[in-house]
This record gives sequence, C-alpha cells and structure tokens, in this order.
Amino acid sequence: MLFFGPCAKALATTPAAGKFYRSAGEPARVDQHFRVGAGASLEWLPQETIVYDGAVAALATRVELTPGACFFGWEIICLGLAASNKPFVHGEFRQRLEIWQDARPLLIENLRCRAGDRSLIAPWGLSGHTVAATFVCTLGAPGGPEPFRQAALAAAREAVSPFTRDNLVAACLCDGLLVCRLHGRDSAAAKKAFIAAWRALRPLTLGRLAHPPRIWAT
Repeated sequence: MLFFGPCAKALATTPAAGKFYRSAGEPARVDQHFRVGAGASLEWLPQETIVYDGAVAALATRVELTPGACFFGWEIICLGLAASNKPFVHGEFRQRLEIWQDARPLLIENLRCRAGDRSLIAPWGLSGHTVAATFVCTLGAPGGPEPFRQAALAAAREAVSPFTRDNLVAACLCDGLLVCRLHGRDSAAAKKAFIAAWRALRPLTLGRLAHPPRIWAT
C-alpha cells in the first residue's frame, strides 16, 4: 500500500506498459492500494496493461480518499496484440477498480474477460473491441457545487470528442466522481484521449496546468 500524507501532491506513472504473459499454471495477480490523506492529491496515470494470449491474470486497484482528497486516475486494458495479429483467444483476465471516499464507495467496477466468451463480442459487452479503458476524477464531496461539476463534465466531453470516430467513448457524473469510459482497438488512442481529458480537467480541479511526465517521452 502507498500512503500519501495530508496536503501531499503526487503524480505517479509507470515507465512502460504492464504485461501479463501466457500462464504457466498459477494465475498472475497484481494488487494496488493507495490511501490519500486530507487535502492531498494523487494522479495515478499508468501506461496500458497488455494481456497476452494465454494469460490467466487479475489486476485489482483500490483507492481510499479521506475528506478533501483529490484523485485522477486511469486504467487502460489491452487484450492481445491485434496490430501484431496476436489476438486474445485463450485465457482469462479479471479487473477490479474501487474508489472510496470517507469510507463511502464512489465506484466499484468489475471486468471479467474470458477468451471466447460472448461478452467480448456482444453489443452489451466489448462489442469486438480489444481495449477497455476507464478514467476517473474526483469533483468534491457529494452535494457540492453543481455548476462546477457540469463545467467539468462538459470540458471532459469536449476533450475526448475527437476520439469518438474510431472508439466508443462516454463521460458521466456519479455523485462526486467523473467517469469516462472508452472501448476501442488502439491503446495509444485511449491514452491520448485520457491525456486530453486530464489536460482539460487538471486546471479546473487542481489549479495547475497539465505537463506530461518526461518519462513518457523516453
């Protein structure tokens, strides 16, 4: 678990994509647990997670926010390597994302992708897409200023609108949380869409311009 103390300001990312390779037997699992103190902000902006054909794996992320804490985050899941003609035809992947504030759940999301399952191709599932991505941003305590939340939602929708041609993208408000989802076939496009949303929302929520981490350029 990583703990960020009161009034801390942190931006965390990863140097490269996370990867789950073909399973040799036992399932692989990654658990991530963040706790953010009062008045602190955490921006968790990892590279995509690639689930290779034959992988049996799980990714669980839990974020606990105290009152007054702020959180930006995203997770981009890529099933197989479609561009290299290496689709996800065997295996299983599970994802769980939890966002809590003041011991109250803002978002609890479960994704289960089993190769060959109808949910991967059905319109009510991934509809044949190989990239499933979620972006979240806290907008204050439930019952906060509605004009601010609507302005943030409008800014997020405008930021991701250029990516709606080749992807399924939607943004909505859920109590004090802004949630943006993207289904597509290109993890790089998903990352660009979420960076655009982050650029638009960071000045509104944190009062600071967004500058991509230099490690992304290496």
